[in-house]
Amino acid sequence: METLILKVDESIDGQDAIEKAAKIIRDGGLVAFPTETVYGLGGDATNARSARRIYKAKGRPSDNPLIVHIARVEQLAEAAEDIPDVAYELAKTFWPGPLTMILKKQRSIPRNTTGGLDTVAVRLPDNEVARELILQSGRLIAAPSANVSGRPSPTNAKHVYNDLAGKIDAIIDDGDSVVGLESTILDLTSDIPMILRPGVITRADLEQVIGRVGVDSAIISDDESNPKAPGMKYRHYAPKASLVVVEGDAYRVANYINSQVCDLRSEGHKTGVIVAEENAPMYKADIVKSVGSLEHEEEIAHNLYSILREFDNEDIDRIYSESFNDDGIGQAIMNRLLKAAGHRKVNANQESITRIIFVGKNGASRSPMAAAILKSMELNKDYEILSRGILVQFPEPLNPKIEAVLTGNGIEVEDFHAKELSDEDINSTTILFTMEESHKKRIIDKLAKANEGNTFVLSTYVGNELEIPNPYGGSLQLYGLCFESIKKTLEDLVNILDQSRSKEELK
Repeated sequence: METLILKVDESIDGQDAIEKAAKIIRDGGLVAFPTETVYGLGGDATNARSARRIYKAKGRPSDNPLIVHIARVEQLAEAAEDIPDVAYELAKTFWPGPLTMILKKQRSIPRNTTGGLDTVAVRLPDNEVARELILQSGRLIAAPSANVSGRPSPTNAKHVYNDLAGKIDAIIDDGDSVVGLESTILDLTSDIPMILRPGVITRADLEQVIGRVGVDSAIISDDESNPKAPGMKYRHYAPKASLVVVEGDAYRVANYINSQVCDLRSEGHKTGVIVAEENAPMYKADIVKSVGSLEHEEEIAHNLYSILREFDNEDIDRIYSESFNDDGIGQAIMNRLLKAAGHRKVNANQESITRIIFVGKNGASRSPMAAAILKSMELNKDYEILSRGILVQFPEPLNPKIEAVLTGNGIEVEDFHAKELSDEDINSTTILFTMEESHKKRIIDKLAKANEGNTFVLSTYVGNELEIPNPYGGSLQLYGLCFESIKKTLEDLVNILDQSRSKEELK
């Protein structure tokens, strides 16, 4: 089958593109068409054969319901019966728009369209081309997303063509979708209206109009019990490469992912990372893609599927993604990410810090002083505390003035010789501290496993704007001042580490 590409700003054989697509729908064919959320794969909602063709083209299980699209609110009664007043209240506020309502189905809607259920999912899209197609076809149009089942939903005509060329009659090309995630699905057949799929219309938005709204527990879980809503049972949105979502504090997420990336690279694997714009500098994967700013969740929602599909062209073996806020629109983003990952999720905070390495230029002065001071302090957890140098040409012994200051302050000095920092010293539970910003930069530039997520200037990390003074070549008194500065900074560090430990224990 040849799949026609119909540009809405062009005519084909003297006919308007939408008119041609409408005829295909009337004749029982399939047309992919734009909506503000994602592209849909449309067929006559009242034609059981059209519904079967949709399932076949997508490779979609037949018990996964389709959404019926209407062009006017008045058409709601053609798809549903016993419509409650609350549906019209919602329609007045959110239609046309990315809200799907589940209602009791009309007898004219075959069970092939509803996945065998007595309910029907209905929405009125906020896209003029979509609405005009519905009107000109003279049919209600059943349409899931226009992709092969399980793949990321399409947000432009090219995505549709890549998945369904030769399987459907036509694609209407109207550029990129505005929203980028599927509609919010709200079940109005339960005692309390229930969100079955999150979208950019949030629980808070709905409750402002109709009061109390529930949220299905399966939204962020891996529950695969029988769904009442389209797209809720099976693995969806997945790129070709395996995807893992990593949650936790930003620097621990970056530390964990970078450690995994380095290990996979050593095995010959190519990796990619999906990150917020603000965090992109922390990552060292082969391909790092920013999905948008944390301050603009709509941007992240809009870009997510496109980025998942972009990775399919990058020959990537493993993708890691940061997690996002699971409230509001973030809940919809996380729902899609977790389904794309098959609910493979890692909590980086559980990979708590176990190794602390102080790093100096030659590794024989301030870094061993800091390591010795921290070892002498009372800590709530056993840490492996090490000292390393950025460039160590020979195993230099401890600076004599450092040894004198430590001994004078009652700190036992162990047999010491400087060692150079290497990637072998760093794992996902390691944190690196330098005394100067320039040292931090040199470490990150030099080592694959060092990054903005695990390498910090000590004073900055604890909230002290002043760098720890370098006493090299100075008097014993200057070394003493350096000791006091490091000791005070480490006291602040211990407080931070203890607070982090307490949070972990609460979990």
